[in-house]
Amino acid sequence: MTESTIAGRESSSHPIVLLSYKLRTFVEFFGKNGAYFILPLVGFTMLDVFGRKMTNQSIFGFSIDAQLWLVENVSPMFQSTMLQELEWHVHTALFSLVLGYGFTRNRHVRVDLVRMHLQTKMQAVIELIGTTFFMIPYTVVVLYFCYVFTYDSFITNEISPSLVGMSHRWIIKTVLGVGLIVALVSGIAVWLQSAMVLFGPKDIRFELMTLEWAEDMGEGVEGYKRMVLEGQETDMKKIGKSGRG
Repeated sequence: MTESTIAGRESSSHPIVLLSYKLRTFVEFFGKNGAYFILPLVGFTMLDVFGRKMTNQSIFGFSIDAQLWLVENVSPMFQSTMLQELEWHVHTALFSLVLGYGFTRNRHVRVDLVRMHLQTKMQAVIELIGTTFFMIPYTVVVLYFCYVFTYDSFITNEISPSLVGMSHRWIIKTVLGVGLIVALVSGIAVWLQSAMVLFGPKDIRFELMTLEWAEDMGEGVEGYKRMVLEGQETDMKKIGKSGRG
């Protein structure tokens, strides 16, 4: 790849390209910050498991009930039901907020035995059709129903069906809606780039999200660069020769 091509990718000023980058920045803001929900998720899970395993345990002749002690002396939040619902809620926040980030980073699982062998233009056609008729419409439909569920939950002040569960269920449903909006934005960003590859100037080059330029194919698979350790290729050839010998 020439230096002019690299510079063109870094400084592309086409308005549609810039818009796709801005949308990706929006998506990555929520994705990178939403990933931190993994920390409370691990913490709540550990507390729940520790509390249940240390219930009615006898150590050195003393009866220990760690969960009961935490509930009575620290907070009712340490009840097993409450901790399990916190796990579900935090997991929902984690999953929904990083959903769009995974799409713009091309980290979702693909089962495309045909697409991966096609050239950039045909891949862009498939990507454009997929986002236009499947990803974006489906996300809009789910977002609509999420709005209905969240609104009903807020109006009725929905709480957990468990007597010791969490209240204000509309909060986590709102977070789910935010995650769907982020996923929708990621779909639009990919759609714009696919359209630019198909209908934009032939000589324009910019950083792609879910596609690869023709000149980049062979360096990796679906955006993943091949990692070749220094000297590894030579060593493999030597091993092959010795094996044949």
